[in-house]
Amino acid sequence: MTSQQISFPRQHARTMRFSLGAPRAFTISPDGKRVVFLRSGSGTERSGRLWVLDLPEGGTPTERVVADPEALLGGSAERLSAQERARRERSREGSSGIVGYAVDAAAELAAFALSGKVYVAELRAGTARALPVPGPVIDPRPSPDGRHIAYVAKGALRVVGAEGDGDRALAEPESGNVTYGLAEFIAAEEMQRSRGFWWSPDSDRLLVARVDDSPVRRWWIADPAHPDRTPAEVAYPAAGTPNAEVGLFLADLDGGRTEVVWDRARYPYLAQVHWSSAGAPLLLVQARDQRSQLHLAVDTETGATRTVHVDEDPIWLEIFPGVPAWAPDGRLVRIADEGGARVLAVGDRLLTGAQLQLRAVLDIGDSDILVSASAGEEAAEAEIGETHVYRVNELGVERISEEAGIHSAVRAGDVTVLASQSLQWPGVRAEVLRDGKRIATIANFAQEPVLSPRVQFTEGGARRIPCAVLLPRDYKESDGPLPVLMDPYGGPHTRRVLAAHHAHLTSQWFADQGFAVVVADGRGTPGRSPAWEKAVKDDLALTLDDQVEALHALAENYPLDLGRVAIRGWSFGGYLSALAVLRRPDVFHAAVVGAPVTDLRLYDTHYTERYLGDPAEQPEVYAHTSLLTDEGLSEAAEQVRPMMIVHGLADDNVVVAHSLRLSSALLAAGRPHEVLPLSGVTHMTPQEQVAENLLLLQVDFLKRSLGMRD
Repeated sequence: MTSQQISFPRQHARTMRFSLGAPRAFTISPDGKRVVFLRSGSGTERSGRLWVLDLPEGGTPTERVVADPEALLGGSAERLSAQERARRERSREGSSGIVGYAVDAAAELAAFALSGKVYVAELRAGTARALPVPGPVIDPRPSPDGRHIAYVAKGALRVVGAEGDGDRALAEPESGNVTYGLAEFIAAEEMQRSRGFWWSPDSDRLLVARVDDSPVRRWWIADPAHPDRTPAEVAYPAAGTPNAEVGLFLADLDGGRTEVVWDRARYPYLAQVHWSSAGAPLLLVQARDQRSQLHLAVDTETGATRTVHVDEDPIWLEIFPGVPAWAPDGRLVRIADEGGARVLAVGDRLLTGAQLQLRAVLDIGDSDILVSASAGEEAAEAEIGETHVYRVNELGVERISEEAGIHSAVRAGDVTVLASQSLQWPGVRAEVLRDGKRIATIANFAQEPVLSPRVQFTEGGARRIPCAVLLPRDYKESDGPLPVLMDPYGGPHTRRVLAAHHAHLTSQWFADQGFAVVVADGRGTPGRSPAWEKAVKDDLALTLDDQVEALHALAENYPLDLGRVAIRGWSFGGYLSALAVLRRPDVFHAAVVGAPVTDLRLYDTHYTERYLGDPAEQPEVYAHTSLLTDEGLSEAAEQVRPMMIVHGLADDNVVVAHSLRLSSALLAAGRPHEVLPLSGVTHMTPQEQVAENLLLLQVDFLKRSLGMRD
């Protein structure tokens, strides 16, 4: 069966949103002779393989597989531990096989977990083998010299020789609530820290996180479709409740251990760890209210710390990929909000200004720093939906990526892998550059979608809200105004208005069903300015105002029927959709509400308290922002609009209690609604049939609710 013979919903589900077969997770060897990456074998195969692209000097670049899960497992089914499944849920990883790897300093030896075992791959020779160690194994990582592999099994941090010799525990849990070497829920879900241990540059010691989640309150997630199964116990730190206790130790390979000391009572969040040859281990620790944080250098002999830099912000402080870190000359590299802009700081100098909104540090070289950034408030052009790669140093800023789109990069020495998405081509294009010149393109096996989006970017309203508008591909002006479908995420951390082909495929499919689809990134969404993101402090509900403003502004120039307006969304977008029909039924006439957060007191500490503070101190803020309180619906208008609520029963991030309580409050208020429970589904929907039918059922509901005829 070819891709042209199947529907978009089925293709979209089967290809996992066209991510299968696309190359990702690039690593470049320091000598510039190879690029390591992950990719499945086709656009429908879910099992990731480990690949190498050889870059022979003067020769032709050649790709080869160095580890194939099917061959390594002998055709046996992959088995995942509960902890590994949880790790993948935190990273939104829905594929199988090899989903992550780590390499030594020379990028000659790779280690990865597969079906609970440790595997190592000799990247030059292209051979892979399992090591005889106890499992199930999580997050194996080679030492920089390639002689040892550290990994976590049953909550203990262990180390084994690269040949499988000398396996031993360096830190073992004192109780069932303690783990060594793993990131706690909050770090993995909200702080972008998925790791729990870090090798020293000299390969003789490790920094190891110790997590004790005994203070965290327990929730129980049952599977109602299988009443014979025991509910899963989840340590979930809801807003205002205790977090896990996180400490840090220096562990020697002979079993010696030294505690790293800082004011953990004042700064309980271990946000980032950096350990390189450029300086002492560097920690970023954050206060619970996220308004102050310390950059600490660790004395590796005593475990004492000294303060390198202090950040304070009256609203909140963000955490960024790639920083803090040391430059080769020993200066601190960080991203900071200064003078109303998000800038790159090296030592005491700010190297960028309000023309750029810094997103991440990608690489720190001897003479420059590679960063990703979007257009800031003082940029010459708005560059709606774009993110570019820049070289920054004392002399100025140079843009590396050229075409309009979403770009990121990995660099080592004079070799760079530039991964790019654009509206002009489907999927990811991964180019290998040497000294800025393309020498290879890494093949992309992903399927080409059966449709292509026709996106019009614009800005809506007085706030210049970034918007994307999609009309049916066969639309003619004589067809007149169309029913409107608002299709936002609309909240912190995620943009939906992106200059990328695949970002708008589902929106285009909905448009082709007879809608004018509008995607709007209002206040709170990233990529514009610190003030834009932080405007939602103490009032996440104001994100609805921007959806309304964008809709009404766009109606002046696009064929939008304001008498038939629906909204759909997932997670924050689901919250926003329910908020729309409950508080602005004069504007919105139907909503698909996917996995919504309905009572902010039931969401996690680090995320919720950043925006709304402590619920015990600001109950009125939580009551206003939430869709419901203990008394019922919060600030709901009298007019009733149709609502379809969709939620996975196995969701451990936005638990199904959010939707069940919303349904109960709607029922108590006499408001009819539909509930679609998804058995066995988490916050992701990777199951092919579920993902496909969700799209079809949404269209049916929206057409019924808006009185549309097929």
